[in-house]
Amino acid sequence: MRNIKLIIEYDGRDFKGWQKQNDKLNIQGEIEKAIETITGEKVELIGSGRTDAGVSALGQVANFKTECTIPTDKIPYALNTMLKKSIRVKKAEEVDEKFHSRYTCKKKTYRYVINNTEHGTAIYRYIQYHFPLPLDENKMNEAINYLIGEHDFKSFKASGTSSKSSVRTIYDAKVFREGELVIIELTGNGFLYNMVRIISGTLVDVGQGKIEPNYMKEILEKRDREYAGKTLPANGLCLMKVYYD
Repeated sequence: MRNIKLIIEYDGRDFKGWQKQNDKLNIQGEIEKAIETITGEKVELIGSGRTDAGVSALGQVANFKTECTIPTDKIPYALNTMLKKSIRVKKAEEVDEKFHSRYTCKKKTYRYVINNTEHGTAIYRYIQYHFPLPLDENKMNEAINYLIGEHDFKSFKASGTSSKSSVRTIYDAKVFREGELVIIELTGNGFLYNMVRIISGTLVDVGQGKIEPNYMKEILEKRDREYAGKTLPANGLCLMKVYYD
């Protein structure tokens, strides 16, 4: 039995999230169908984690077990011929049988992109959140640094979260500007439901001057969703990379 690791890119706007659902278009289900077509086997595709409806990925990781003899380097080509253009398998690798995309994951990097121009963008509107008012990215960066370390992120947890614990560790966090874009980037050992989008909404409040950067520390300590900002739309969020060492 071979254990195949895939690196996957997808445009989330076409799908109702990563997780397989019988009545809704999803990434996991589409790739499983493609694998069955090329191998003749029904497999379970294990993802590093779920992404919600509308969220994209540049570096999602998943694995599946197979008896097929297709050369590993040919698997992406075979799968991509079967998949929608909005899903691309970028790489396949045969890994140790104990490798599990979710349970052996060490950390992930998410990026939220804000188009901070007056009129927004036509071409990139599905992968950027448009916010037309001025934002101070330096104050936003000062605020996000309060999140680095191990904290209870209950204030940044949406209702419906199934996780028993809201304690997570953020290893790196930054906000920076690239021309007309304000980019929020977080690397952590795990993220709660809508956590990055709520953090991003809170940072927009900081960038507008509605709250001071040091208020982020108080929001953490309150452990109450009502103190954080709004949940920004899914289209600005992208899973950039998943780490295993």
